[in-house]
Amino acid sequence: MAFITKEKFLSKEWFKVYSLILIGTFIMAAGFVLFISPYKLAPGGVYGIAIILHHLFGFPIGLSALVMDIPLTLLGIKILGPRFGIKTIVGFVSTSLWVSLLELTYGYEPLVENDALLSAIFGGVLIGFGLGLVFKSRATSGGSDIIAMIFAKYTHLPIGQLMIMVDSAIVLTGLAAFGRWEIPLYSWIVIFISGKIIDVVLQGLDYDKTLFIISEKQEEIREKILVDLNRGGTILNGNGMFNGKEKSIIFTVVNRRELAILKDFIIHIDPNAFLTVLNANEILGEGFKSLKEE
Repeated sequence: MAFITKEKFLSKEWFKVYSLILIGTFIMAAGFVLFISPYKLAPGGVYGIAIILHHLFGFPIGLSALVMDIPLTLLGIKILGPRFGIKTIVGFVSTSLWVSLLELTYGYEPLVENDALLSAIFGGVLIGFGLGLVFKSRATSGGSDIIAMIFAKYTHLPIGQLMIMVDSAIVLTGLAAFGRWEIPLYSWIVIFISGKIIDVVLQGLDYDKTLFIISEKQEEIREKILVDLNRGGTILNGNGMFNGKEKSIIFTVVNRRELAILKDFIIHIDPNAFLTVLNANEILGEGFKSLKEE
């Protein structure tokens, strides 16, 4: 059975999770109604289809998306099993309600008039930020995600590739519906920006650095990391590929400021050292973000 997280009713974690869902879906709704829909952009998902239907036939966006989300979720449960918990249902229902509320109170006029590019950028930011908050609650967005999961079951293709295919098909549907090339081009900008913002929300902006260090001055570097930087690390044993000589590799994680200090120190004591620096999107554990915060 697929893993579905459950929080104790009315617990602190329960309030946190459902607050993220409600805030995130409101931000998403604002992106769709105020920035995306007025310019007929269709950035994938059920809301891309709902926006197309609205401009072709006048259907309300929020209600149209809800009408599509419900059968898709039921179909997903039937084919894929219980992968979609109550949080996912709350997510797509609240998105529909927020969109409908904004449609009734604000209407369909763009917040920024005569600037589709700026609207695509900020619409993508809002949708990505809101969706990122929903993902942090361990919910999913439903819609085209479920379609991609169903196709993945029968085609064995990666879900990420299938989601791109599904969303691109919806984007091209916007081109077919309105006959204007700027619509799919702006829509792909929205998809790209929202994807990047989701990564920022989930992983953070201030990347720490993962270091692998090979040096003849291992003890001095170890002392610098432990005492001066007050960081920990691990000594890994390995063998050189060229001569088979045994080598020790220091594995550690530092922030950007500490990286600059450590690099200067290594260059000074061992210019022949070998140093690999990687971006660490998320570090959990002592000295960094607590696992309990997850």
